[in-house]
Amino acid sequence: MPKVLIADKLSPAAVAIFQERGLEVDNKPGMTKEELIACVDQYDGIAIRSATKVTADVLKAAKKLKVVGRAGIGVDNVDIPAATAAGVIVMNTPFGNSITTAEHAISLMLALAREIPAANTSTQAGKWEKNRFMGVEITGKVLGLIGAGNIGSIVANRAQGLKMRVIAFDPYLSPERAVELGVEKVELNDLLARADFITLHVPKTAETKNILSADAIAKTKKGVRIVNCARGGLIDEAALRAAIDNGHVAGAALDVFETEPAKENVLFGSDKVICTPHLGASTNEAQENVALQVAEQISDYLLTGAVTNALNMPSISAAEAAQVKPWIDLAEKLGGFAGQLTGTSLTAVEILYEGTPSALNTRALTQAALSGLLRPMLSEVNMVNAPVVAKDRGIKISETRRDAEGIYEGFIKLVVTMTDASGAESTRRVAGTVANGRPRLIQIKDIPMESEFAPHMFYIVNEDKPGFIGKLGTMLGDAGVNIANFNLGRSEPGQDAICLVEVDGPVPDAVIAAVAKLPVVKHAKTLVF
Repeated sequence: MPKVLIADKLSPAAVAIFQERGLEVDNKPGMTKEELIACVDQYDGIAIRSATKVTADVLKAAKKLKVVGRAGIGVDNVDIPAATAAGVIVMNTPFGNSITTAEHAISLMLALAREIPAANTSTQAGKWEKNRFMGVEITGKVLGLIGAGNIGSIVANRAQGLKMRVIAFDPYLSPERAVELGVEKVELNDLLARADFITLHVPKTAETKNILSADAIAKTKKGVRIVNCARGGLIDEAALRAAIDNGHVAGAALDVFETEPAKENVLFGSDKVICTPHLGASTNEAQENVALQVAEQISDYLLTGAVTNALNMPSISAAEAAQVKPWIDLAEKLGGFAGQLTGTSLTAVEILYEGTPSALNTRALTQAALSGLLRPMLSEVNMVNAPVVAKDRGIKISETRRDAEGIYEGFIKLVVTMTDASGAESTRRVAGTVANGRPRLIQIKDIPMESEFAPHMFYIVNEDKPGFIGKLGTMLGDAGVNIANFNLGRSEPGQDAICLVEVDGPVPDAVIAAVAKLPVVKHAKTLVF
């Protein structure tokens, strides 16, 4: 009989589900790391929230462990690479908190508009400062959403019910989905200039860190009010405080902070700022939902092998895994390649499976490709929820299968269609195959290119002119960047060429900028796999 450990406090309903499904369960919240390491080898599954840290040391001691289930979205407390290396599936419950978090954002917005916390403190102090607190109506005001995914779309719906006009910045929101949501899709600078209220609903990634920087805040409409119930680190907190103090920003409400627990913060002490201690998911309903979901998911996997909401494995059976795994790896890396180079709105993804992969579980392959494609912007996307995330954003997905026709026994080709703010379409194309069990690139922008994937790569599109390769090599060498492999491809002599350089570590930003300024260079970007 499989045995499960509940290591954090979950609803009693979770214990009941495990028992009803026939699993043995120990409910031991609050253990120390040492206590967890001492007993973890007894269990096939662990259910956690945010307190328990499933580190590499814990995983090393977990000889029987097959699955870790996180009741909630964030999995910062799980070492996913170590879990993957150990063959442990990591699951979360990405949508269980959505309504609760959206409602908290709306609540903070209303409290901010009418200065309710400060008015409450004043009144309870016996001051009766009726003329001091002059709020604003939200009816007819413009709400700017930064992120229009699952939670953002719920906020949009609630705000429309309050008679607000909603605009949204989200590179993954298609025009069709925007119409369906009843929001106006805009670029970030447009949103900053027009919004009376701004709410954030994006994960923290390299692209979204400090998305409300000092420069961005300076571009906002005077008197704007800002709400963040998403992730700490999306706002430059010092810049926000300065903008509040000088009167440019009328107020802010934050449930999340760059450093948590937030015992001290530059925003504390201002009566124009409302702060709550990461309460976005803190309702009885949300706690119950995520507890029930994680218990069902862990039980399904341990009893039937079914995988739901896994971050490090797609929905495939054990019998398929050996043959499909290298093609899944290829599909995810092709998606990651395209995703790291995509900066405008995705509207469609076409995937061609030719030869060997056409006979496999292409659903899992497509999930892997979408996961890689969307993850650079949406870090919480995984191989299972990627199709849902893509659908929520109105991205059209199509698959084509055909028998082998060329020199390769099998390959996968990814064609990504993007639409910019003016409605103009562009495409990005990349193809790859599996050779000796390893994924390889064979084509970029329809230009033949042979290259393995590496942890750090430097991608350059340039005019095929003499002397460029030598100059590039010298620039990298002078910066102390060691070249491991140098791969070249070109369409025609003197036309577009592609350099894909495998390097032993990150390329400094200054070097990237210098390469991009070379007259023959059209595009320069570092890629991480």
